[in-house]
Amino acid sequence: MTHTRTVELDGHIIDSGSMQQAMGIVMDLGGDFDIEKFDVGRQKEDTSYCRMTVSADDEDGLQEILHELHQIGANLTDPVDAHVEPSPADQVVPVGFYSTTNHPTDVRYDGEWIPVEDIEMDCAIIVEETEDGARAYTKVLNSVEEGDLVVTDEAGIRVKPPERPRDSSGPFGFMQGGVSSERPSESLIGEVADALRETKKEGGNVLVVAGPALIHSGGGDALARLIREGYIDMISAGNGFATHDIERGLYGTSLGMDMETMEHPRKGHKHHIYTISEVIRAGGIEEAVDEGLIKEGIMYECVKNDVSYVLAGSIRDDGPLPDTITDAIEAQNAIREQAHQADMVLMLSTLLHSVAVGNCLPSTAKTVCVDINPATVTQLLDRGSSQAIGMVTDIGTFVPTLAEKVLDETDE
Repeated sequence: MTHTRTVELDGHIIDSGSMQQAMGIVMDLGGDFDIEKFDVGRQKEDTSYCRMTVSADDEDGLQEILHELHQIGANLTDPVDAHVEPSPADQVVPVGFYSTTNHPTDVRYDGEWIPVEDIEMDCAIIVEETEDGARAYTKVLNSVEEGDLVVTDEAGIRVKPPERPRDSSGPFGFMQGGVSSERPSESLIGEVADALRETKKEGGNVLVVAGPALIHSGGGDALARLIREGYIDMISAGNGFATHDIERGLYGTSLGMDMETMEHPRKGHKHHIYTISEVIRAGGIEEAVDEGLIKEGIMYECVKNDVSYVLAGSIRDDGPLPDTITDAIEAQNAIREQAHQADMVLMLSTLLHSVAVGNCLPSTAKTVCVDINPATVTQLLDRGSSQAIGMVTDIGTFVPTLAEKVLDETDE
């Protein structure tokens, strides 16, 4: 017995490759498809529409195909209300719960489509009835409470992956995805600068995810300048990043190396732990700035310009600084709050932190990942942050060039 369902795709489905991808999914999983309707957009601004019947030999095979199609935005033509089940206990979700993508998502409830708030990947969807009607929002599994109405399977779910522009026009036209080590860095950095200015012009929020290599490579002054001039709204980093930034201001070294001479002064290897000790003695980074201990650098500019920062701890941290969040769940929640506010994200030379923040971002956030190691960028993309573009280049060159193009060209 053949089992069939009908799905539809709408948008720039030819340019984005989703039409071809949908056909490939069906064939790879042993199913068949029949195109019932296919309207092709003939102008650049026109969208296309496809309705296809998908079939498989058994119900389980069909559901597997529909699941994969659903991830790329192919939705059922005959939607029903989403299935919801109460959570049986805290941090326990019903079997077969719907696990979110990072794409904009709607849930059908009581015959109405409801947008899911704070969308991010690998979460449960909770439906809550309020005096103003039903609302839907995401929860990570450790936040689910007994009695929460959790959406199960994929019925009544509509996913809308963001589409790539058909050409390079517009402030984010350069964001065609993928990893680039061959495109001219100078011109691409200029396009990132244009996107950064446009984001701020439109009132958006810019989040920087940074690793210690930014300090070691000499890019700290340029990032501090961008913060001072109002182009950065949030910083997400680790204990090491803040420590070496402050160490540079106190001792002129980063990880014990003199930033001017590139030599290792006597006792330089102890400078980072001396730095942590002095900040602990002051009571924290803000207190150290207020008393004049910290007089320059990225963390100094964050304090002086009310730029929020989250320092997430790890098992390898020295100290750590008083501001470092050592509870992993608490750090996740703080990062998640930043990610949900971000309209553009610059990920600068930090693999694990970039992937962690990427997991919390909706696919609508413009994301640029820069690292000398191409594995950082490819791992971010493979993990699901498909909206990101990657640049394989030296972070010590990228950040100063970006600051120059953003600030110096703005002054002209």
